[in-house]
Amino acid sequence: MEKRFDANRFRVLSGSAIKMIALAVMILDHIGASLLIKAPFANQTLFSVFSHNITLYWIVRAVGRLAFPMYCFLLTEGFRYTRSREKYGVNLLLFALISEIPWNLEHSGRLFFKTQNVFFTLFLGFLAMYFYEKYRNDQRKMLFSLLAIFVVSIVLRSDYGSKGVGFILFLYMMKDHRAVRDIVGSCFLSNPGIVIFSFVPIEMYNSKRGFIRTKAAKYLFYAAYPVHILILYFIRNAVYGY
Repeated sequence: MEKRFDANRFRVLSGSAIKMIALAVMILDHIGASLLIKAPFANQTLFSVFSHNITLYWIVRAVGRLAFPMYCFLLTEGFRYTRSREKYGVNLLLFALISEIPWNLEHSGRLFFKTQNVFFTLFLGFLAMYFYEKYRNDQRKMLFSLLAIFVVSIVLRSDYGSKGVGFILFLYMMKDHRAVRDIVGSCFLSNPGIVIFSFVPIEMYNSKRGFIRTKAAKYLFYAAYPVHILILYFIRNAVYGY
């Protein structure tokens, strides 16, 4: 008798495991953007693919593109299962504000910069899901609320901008349609041929919370974003003098 394919056998990653993967990939991406971009050894051609020179810097940044979709997916899962959506949103906004100074220093060396950190994008994505659910039976209010959120994302110039907010909302709306979510979702952002690989760990998600359970662990995970950016800023200053 022919055995049927069982996708559940491959769903072995908890939410906590995906969080750690996303965190590691994000830090790697920021190491590339902050440090390796000026390193001669990282910009030497390793090999070529279709006349495109592949460097260590290119590889690191390509892998780094996988972080944002995983964070967006985790946001949609957190939105679905949190005990208090209001508190969840407040936490996102709080860490957006906390992360702004490290973000500005890392990108400009000053306390102010023209773009905003990715926590603002996640917060706006949270608001998009919130109003999508709140006004499901009132399409006029829903459309007005979502339009306002997209306008704010454009004005703020948050990381990934309105595309990032739309991506988050799309992931949430397609939560029960995995194939559509993965294939179409990868086309929302730049480099879809790379971004599609971020859906591999997402497809391996087993719907379990995992080992990150305490409040301390949760806030440490949030704090890892501004802290590692600030560390990279100081390292870059020490190495490159800016």
